[in-house]
Amino acid sequence: MTANPTVTLRDLTFEWPDGTVALSHLDGTFGAGRTGLIGRNGAGKSTLLRLIAGILEPTSGRIDTAGAVGYLPQTLTLRHETTVAELLGIDEILAAMRAIESGDADERHFDTVGDDWDIEARADEALHRIGFGAADLDRSVAEVSGGEAMLIALTGLYIRRTPVTLLDEPTNNLDRRTRAALADFVDRWPGTLVVVSHDLELLEHMDNTTELHAGTLDTFGGPYSAWKEHREQEQAAAVQAARAAQQALTVEKRQRVEAETKLARRERTAKKTQKDGGIPKILAGNRASRAQNSAGSMRSTLDDKVRAAQAAVDTADARVREEEHIHLVLPDPGVPRGRRLAELHDRDHTVVVQGPERVALVGANGAGKSTLLEQLVHGTAPVPGRPYGRLLTEFVGYLPQRLDGLDDAASAIENVQAVAPATGTGTIRNQLARLLLRGDSVDRPVRTLSGGERFRVSLARLLLAEPPVQLLVLDEPTNNLDIASVEQLAEALDAYRGALLIVSHDFGFLERIGIDTVVEIDDDGHLQRRRRLTD
Repeated sequence: MTANPTVTLRDLTFEWPDGTVALSHLDGTFGAGRTGLIGRNGAGKSTLLRLIAGILEPTSGRIDTAGAVGYLPQTLTLRHETTVAELLGIDEILAAMRAIESGDADERHFDTVGDDWDIEARADEALHRIGFGAADLDRSVAEVSGGEAMLIALTGLYIRRTPVTLLDEPTNNLDRRTRAALADFVDRWPGTLVVVSHDLELLEHMDNTTELHAGTLDTFGGPYSAWKEHREQEQAAAVQAARAAQQALTVEKRQRVEAETKLARRERTAKKTQKDGGIPKILAGNRASRAQNSAGSMRSTLDDKVRAAQAAVDTADARVREEEHIHLVLPDPGVPRGRRLAELHDRDHTVVVQGPERVALVGANGAGKSTLLEQLVHGTAPVPGRPYGRLLTEFVGYLPQRLDGLDDAASAIENVQAVAPATGTGTIRNQLARLLLRGDSVDRPVRTLSGGERFRVSLARLLLAEPPVQLLVLDEPTNNLDIASVEQLAEALDAYRGALLIVSHDFGFLERIGIDTVVEIDDDGHLQRRRRLTD
């Protein structure tokens, strides 16, 4: 139980309109300070945040919070004419203050301002941390990047000082500068902050780590790395306990068999003695009765021991988690070392992507990374003054940020067969299983799959295509994936032997997949080779 909880969940259940149960009888608390909320895709993390924020209503149970709740969703839906003040959520307070300053003494203006007479000064101070100021309050958000809009919205939550604040994947699509600014906000955050994220660097700024797993909340006092070490130790102990419990069960079963053998031998000896007439009949009967009672008691005792040992095995096994890993066997695209597959150009430089090189394309938000990938893959006209690309192979696979290349009415198998028509259904099913898509999920329409499952189908279409793609182009592939799925994606890419061109702000992931070359797009649209991600 968290000390001094500011969010309390009591027997919380939520069902979607179609009857799908997202959360069932969930109990738990969140306390003051910073908490990282982790768990697999589909565990219900985003749904839980929306329930706490009041956007969704529980089917049953209740949620108690210590005051107002601020909420930052994964995706900001904004009109182009939205102002910075509106995005901060202080536009009504500012309007009321200006009305009062102009001589309008309507009581509702004072009610709107409340205790926030210093809101503009607080906004100016907080905005300066992200490169803006009070002079920008009337600007349109159409003039800022998506990452900057996210930071402005975060700034609004910070200055409004809600007792409880919820952030859902706040680092998606943020460049390194804005991620650092967000981390600075997190370090200073007052009150209760609950953050859903797969960003391991951000999770290191948390005071606590809470996992939503198997329908329960479990809180650990420390950041993600400490939680992970603790869980690995727990799992090692659980595996050892499960092994010991299984050995104990084997012993009890063997003793049960040995006891049954001894009882059968005694019974045969007693019958033979009675048959040979060695003892009076009445005495033999009494002995047989006592032997039966003794045997029954022994069997009952031994059966109880076997049942207890089996229960211990079941309990120990329940503590052991099955960590699934991807082990793909992919066709070799046959890309010779040094074979030129694509060129990236600016006004002065040319960067060649060649096989089987792994190239990371990095740069600030708004530098044009996604635009460059789109232009490269689709062969559209270059954007004036911006870098452009040219493909030198026709065997290219592309995974954009939005997974909109699937046939939603078709199954996972049918989606893969569309790009691999010569591959048998059994082979595709086996490969999908290696991508952790199993059972009826591969036969259902793709529209019924979770986001993580849809991602795996999209990845399978690229990796299993015929003929094999020589160049794989990925745009922020780790967005909205849980930590385990990011690791599994890295494992899948380990099996790929073609060239890779990837845009990602997740440097930990880039290091995991063994990037060979780093190309940065600077603010002026120039391409610069870097030796390392952190140069």
